[in-house]
Formats: sequence, C-alpha cells, structure tokens
Amino acid sequence: MPDKRVFSRLAKRLDSFRDEMIDLQTRLCAIPAIAPSSGGEGEAKKAEFLQSYLRKSGINDITVIKAPDHDAPAGYRPNLLTFFPGKSSKKTIWIMTHLDVVPPGELAVWRGDPFRAWVEGGKIYGRGVEDNQQDLVASIFALKACLAENIKPSYDVGLALVADEETGSQKGIEYVLNQTEVFKKNDLIIVPDAGNEKGTMIEVAEKSILWLRFKTVGKQTHGSTPQKGINSFKAASFLITELQKLYRFYDLQDRLFSPGISTFEPTKKEPNVPNINTIPGEDIFYMDCRILPDYPVEKIEKTIRKMADSIEKKFKVKIEISLAQKAPAAPPTSTRSAVVQALKKAVREVYGQEARPMGIGGGTVAAIFRRAGFEAACWSKLDETCHMPNEYCLIDNMVGDAKVFAHVFMQE
Repeated sequence: MPDKRVFSRLAKRLDSFRDEMIDLQTRLCAIPAIAPSSGGEGEAKKAEFLQSYLRKSGINDITVIKAPDHDAPAGYRPNLLTFFPGKSSKKTIWIMTHLDVVPPGELAVWRGDPFRAWVEGGKIYGRGVEDNQQDLVASIFALKACLAENIKPSYDVGLALVADEETGSQKGIEYVLNQTEVFKKNDLIIVPDAGNEKGTMIEVAEKSILWLRFKTVGKQTHGSTPQKGINSFKAASFLITELQKLYRFYDLQDRLFSPGISTFEPTKKEPNVPNINTIPGEDIFYMDCRILPDYPVEKIEKTIRKMADSIEKKFKVKIEISLAQKAPAAPPTSTRSAVVQALKKAVREVYGQEARPMGIGGGTVAAIFRRAGFEAACWSKLDETCHMPNEYCLIDNMVGDAKVFAHVFMQE
C-alpha cells in the first residue's frame, strides 16, 4: 500500500486541479476526432493538441506511432505513447484510453452543441466527455499531480492514447502491438473502457460474440392458396423456436458474468412481402449469441446448422446462414492478477467500495491485449452515457478516477 501521507498529498493536489481538468475536457471536446469511416477526419488534430499540452505539463517522453490511413486527411491515424520514469523500471503501469469519439447523432435531441462542452449540475456535457475523455484526462492529471508534488511512482508509468477504438482498433492499439514491443508480460495494464456507477466492476473476461443472418427461401404464392407455395416466414418462425433449445444444450453457468449463462436471442427482422395476402417466398432474420468462454464458437455453429437442416427437411425450404460478426472470447485476465489486486485496493481507498472482477457480454478493447498474451483489466466509474445524446461526465468521477490511478502508481 502507498504511504498514506504521500497519497493524501496527491489526492489534495488532484482536488485543486478540478477546474483545470474541466478546462482540458472542454478544449478536447472542441476537437472532433471522428473516424473517416464515420464521416470525420480522424484524430490527428486532437493528437497534436495533446502532444503540446503534455509537453507544457512536463511530460516530454512522447512517441507517436502513425497507422497509415489514406481516408484520413492527415494520411495516418495517430497513437501517442508517453513514458514517465518511476523508482523502478521492472514493470510499467499502463493506462490506455482512446482519442476517437463517435458522431453526435441526431442534433435535435441535444440540449446544446455536442462539440462545445457545457457544465451543469456537477456534470460536463458533450460528445466524448465520458467516452473516453473522462479517463484520458484523469490519467494525464494523475501524472501531473506526481510532477507537482515531486513524487515518483513506484514503477514506470505509460499512457497510451490511441486511435480507432470506436471502429475496430486496427489502426489503434492493434497496430501499436504489431509495430512495437513496449508492453511487457508483467506490466499492469488498465483500460478504462467499461465500468459501472459505483466503480465496483473490474472487467476481466468477455463472452464470445456470434451474430448470424438466416435467409429462408421457400416459394411465394397467394395467401388463399398456400398449397401452391412454401411459406418461408412460417419455416423461419419454427427455426426460431428450435434455436431456443440452445439454452438447454449449452447451459453452463458462470457467476463471473451477468447474466451468468450463454444467450441466444433472435433480434433483427427484415421485411418480407409488403401486403397481407401474399405468402412470402423469402424471409430474413438475425440472431445475437453471447457465449461463455467454456464453449468453442465453432461447436455452436455446427449445432445451429443441424437445427437449420432439420427445418429445411420438414418444410422443404432452403436456409442460408451467414456471419454478421464472429469474435471468439479472449483468454480471461486472472482474478488474482496484479492489476486486479491493485485496482481493488485503490477503489477501496478512494471510493470506499469493494470492487470485484466480473465478465461482460459485450466486447472491449482489452480483449486485444488478452489475445496478445497480456493481462489487462477494464475499470472506470461511469454513469454509462457513452454514445447517447447529451452524453455527460460526472466531474467527481473524473477527479476520483485520477485519484484511483495515482493510488495504483504509488503501490509497491
């Protein structure tokens, strides 16, 4: 545990930085960093601003890794790696946040300009202020507090401010991992890409994701003469019912996750015929499967194909199954890992809460680290307004998260 007097100095310094943190949030919000594929210019301008800001703050060891992108006006997507020396270089404490934000969506439902942040009721409003600028700013100020108090972290600290998180990370952390060897197996890697309102969730595992498209082909006919056709919608409906047996076939439970089971849910339905008195010859629906890591995704796919085959035979239809997304679960981070234990101690000290390792159904960028053999943990104290209109960041969360990071920096 850190020396309580030392941490108290850092915590007080961070409280004094509150207005500066709000100012940095406002300035970052005014630089939209939207991916070219989403209609933006990328992160180059935001990265240039941050490089200047970091150097003025006394954080000078900055490496820029440029992932080529001809769709971006700059011709690249920037990834910033900053290094800050600690008492020991045996390992590095990393905090990875992302520079990019999603588009604002329908402007009419925003109460203000999404790229001109405003403060109201202890919150900062604007696109990107929670996702991911809350913890980007918090990580920077955790280091600024160390500089202001002339306190060295126990180990080296690295901030990874990366591109392309919102659209796949191929030009972000995935590119960085392929191009460099800066991360070590014993490093502590914190990714503030998931969290909850109390700050009690340390995300260490994810389910596999399998999204499938089912196209059922029969024979169209008049609604009054069903014997002359083959009702694709009826066959597809029986298939949906059959697919619910997956819950029985793959019924393992894992208390690490919520819900602690694999889920198999029909979701999107495409229109078939526009009128009531026609039996459709073609029907399309989709399914979202979130699968516990215990089960190989390929095994699930084979079972689904067998179910479809039985419906084909029964109704004399043809069923085509195609992938919309397939992301096998990354190896989980150990619940006993150093990064999990460090976060638990820090959350207890700063927020007075007992955090626990958990698994989630959705994917996070931490999975990229895990697939590369690194133990990474997602943690943040969030109101979970990311991607919403009128996205906001609780200022207390931003300051508090900075204290959590500073506490981790000081742990031996």
